[in-house]
Amino acid sequence: MDDVSLVLKYFPGLSHSQLSKFRQLGELYSYWNEKVNVISRTDIEFLYEHHVLHSLGLAKITTLKKGTSVLDIGTGGGFPGIPLAILFPEVQFTLADSIQKKTKVVQEICKTINVENVTIFNGRAEDIKGLYDFSISRAVTKLYQLLKWSKDKIKIESINSIANGLFCYKGGNITDELSGINPGIHSRVYNLGDFFPGSFFLEKKIIHIPVKPVNKK
Repeated sequence: MDDVSLVLKYFPGLSHSQLSKFRQLGELYSYWNEKVNVISRTDIEFLYEHHVLHSLGLAKITTLKKGTSVLDIGTGGGFPGIPLAILFPEVQFTLADSIQKKTKVVQEICKTINVENVTIFNGRAEDIKGLYDFSISRAVTKLYQLLKWSKDKIKIESINSIANGLFCYKGGNITDELSGINPGIHSRVYNLGDFFPGSFFLEKKIIHIPVKPVNKK
C-alpha cells in the first residue's frame, strides 16, 4: 500500500479538502519528477511512505497550534513542509532551498493543490529573514550546522506545548551528531517506528532541540 490510503490509515480525521490535496500529490510528483529530479527516481514509487508519511511524523509528536510559524530548511521537493502544511492549514510555513529549479517545483505543486499557508524562499539558509517558532529539516546536513542556521531565527516566546527550536529528521546512528551538541541543551529523540510500523521507519527519528528558552511568565 503506497497511496493516500496509507496517510488516511494513520491520520483518519482528515477533511475532504486535506484528503484531496494528499491524493493529488502522487500524480503531481510523478509528473514533476520526470522534469526535475526532486525525489530519487527509484524512490518515487514509495512516495507516500518514504516522503509524505515520513514528513507527517512530526504530527505524532506534537500538534502545532494556530498561528505557529515554521521554517523548512533545505526543503528540496517540499518535504517535510508540504505534507505538514496540508495537515496544519492554520500554521504558516516558509519552505526554503538554494536550488531554484526545486523551489519552482514546490511553488507549482502548492499552487496546483491550493496550499495557501506556504511561502517559498529561494536562497541560502543564512540569508533567510524573520523569526519562527520552529525550524525543521529532513536529512539536509549535520545537526550542528542546522543549529547554527537556526539560532537567530527562533522566537523566544512559545505558543505551543513543546519548546521552540529545531526539529530534525534523521536516520541510522545519530550518537556522534548528538555528542557534538552543547550538553546544556536538552534534546529529545523520537523514534518514528513507535508510530509507524514497517522496516522503513525502524531507524528513522526526529530530534527536537530547543534553540532558545521559553519566556517565563
